[in-house]
Parts: sequence; C-alpha cells; structure tokens
Amino acid sequence: MSRPDSAAALRRTTIGQRLTRLFGQWGVFFRGFIEEPRMVGSIIPSSRFTVARMLGPVKWDKCDLFVEYGPGVGTFCRPVLDRLKRDGALIVIDTNPLYIDYLKRTIGDSRFHAVLGSAEDVEAIVRAHGFDHADYVLSGLPFSTLPGGVGPAIAAATHRILRPGGAFLVYQFSARARDFMAKHFRRIDSGFEPLNILPCRMFWGWKDDSDPA
Repeated sequence: MSRPDSAAALRRTTIGQRLTRLFGQWGVFFRGFIEEPRMVGSIIPSSRFTVARMLGPVKWDKCDLFVEYGPGVGTFCRPVLDRLKRDGALIVIDTNPLYIDYLKRTIGDSRFHAVLGSAEDVEAIVRAHGFDHADYVLSGLPFSTLPGGVGPAIAAATHRILRPGGAFLVYQFSARARDFMAKHFRRIDSGFEPLNILPCRMFWGWKDDSDPA
C-alpha cells in the first residue's frame, strides 16, 4: 500500500507528463513547477522585457563565462548565447533533471553546458569546466522558498566565484533576495519590470575587492 505523499507525487508527475505532451516547451516548464514548486521561481517563463532588462548591463565583450542558476526551459539561454562571444561559454545549473534533459536535447551550441546539480556547488562546477571564475551569474531561483540555509550558501559561493567587476544578476517576485546579496555585495543596483507575469524585481550585485568575504 502506497503512502499518501507518494500517491500525491505520482499524481503530480502524471499531470505534468500530460501537460508536457500537450503544450511542448510550456508544458515542460509547468511540469517542473508542479513537481518542484519550491525550486521554481514562476509558473510560466519570464517575459522578453524581463530578459532584455536583466541582460542590459552585461558587457559582452568582457564575458568569457556566463553562469545561470535555474534555467528552466531556456528562456534566458538563447538570448545569452545570441550575445555571447564565439569563444565564450554558458554553464547552466539546475537540480531538476527534467529541465537539464530538455535543454541538452534542444540547444545544440558547443558553448552551452547544462549541469544537473546545485548552485551551492557553483565553484566546483565552474572549475570542472576549466575556468577560474565567472564573469556574470544569473539567477531566477526563488530565494524566499529555498530550503533553509541554501539561499545564503548560494549568495556566498556566487560572490567567491565571480571576478572583480563581475555581477550577480537576480530577478524575483519579492525583494528578499537582496537581503542575501547585501551580505556580500556593497553595490546593488535595482529595477522593476511590470511587463512580466508577475511583475518582477531585479537586482544587479557588482563584485568589488572591498566587498565583505
């Protein structure tokens, strides 16, 4: 006899599989939200307005490595690859194998690397790909719903792996992510994008040599 929580998980998976078959990319995204709601920041992908504003401050001619946490179905991946140098690299990290498998199947760019793992391990992941640091790190992870201790660990690891002058780019529905960032980044620019479902808060934390450790 199956446990109630196991039965509920099976129902969520079955619903998600049906949505995947019916709606393609959007179905994959929604299935991921159903299966792991605490780890997915939104029920639908970000708008093109959010994408453009988040990536606006990036100096692409100085970007050798761009890292993304929680790429979902690749809403940011393709715009990043369109802007990235020919010899640059994009590493995306997600704990959901559904998203990683989907991205590996649908993005055939040699600069693209999809990793099944936790953003807490970004330092080891970056170095395993032959880099000493990242130039920019983008995150849409829902800091307010991550398991205890995970948000602070991600913020600290991100600051360590960034080069001086690099930035941690974060978009959220709440401002809580800024609290995690502020412990490590002295300069944090902020913005707001109303043309998103839901309206989105944005933060750009710039690494400086004088930042707290």
